[in-house]
Amino acid sequence: MGDARGAPGPAAPLLVACALGIELLALRSGRGRAGAAPGPVTVLRTGMGPRAAEAAVARALDGERARGAAVIASGFCAGLAPGMHPGDLVVADETRAAGQPVPCTGTELLAEALARAVPGRTVHTGPLTGSAHVVRGHERAELRATGAIAVDMESAATLSTALRAGPRPVAAVRVVVDAPEHELVRIGTVRGGISAFRVLRAVLPAFYEWHRSLLLPRR
Repeated sequence: MGDARGAPGPAAPLLVACALGIELLALRSGRGRAGAAPGPVTVLRTGMGPRAAEAAVARALDGERARGAAVIASGFCAGLAPGMHPGDLVVADETRAAGQPVPCTGTELLAEALARAVPGRTVHTGPLTGSAHVVRGHERAELRATGAIAVDMESAATLSTALRAGPRPVAAVRVVVDAPEHELVRIGTVRGGISAFRVLRAVLPAFYEWHRSLLLPRR
């Protein structure tokens, strides 16, 4: 699975998939302070867009070593709800694209873990919708009207591809970099981007906590 780390053992691996080099940099640079992972961890850059995500995730999960691997789609997103700010976190309870929505695993636990990992940041929970292109203007309002709280290009494709490769826990966590009142074309983009980058660097402890919870015996 590429950049796999952590002591080998019975724990299923964790695959964290992101699209962009800057997202990969943030996630990898946060690993040194994230503490010990409960199993092998891979941070995978898929490339931009749903087709790239599908292809990269399918390759990463093709093999015995990846059997049952938990998958988290992560990186940046565009917020759809009024009042969102760069650096806010989005935890999907489901991802949406063509076809049936994909329900996410352990949403409440993951949201609580993120609130501890990144104190002071707002954590939003709700549907995360997919798009094949960057969303602007009226499209943002149209997507919001469906009930979605954020949009990105890869999460839905990542999770649906992961489940096609076999049953496994899946989740999506995104950091808002672009919001209705803080669009990327405006002054303040750099400041908002730096804020989102710092938040993304801090999320891995919550991912590990979520992954660890999956290994606990169920009552």
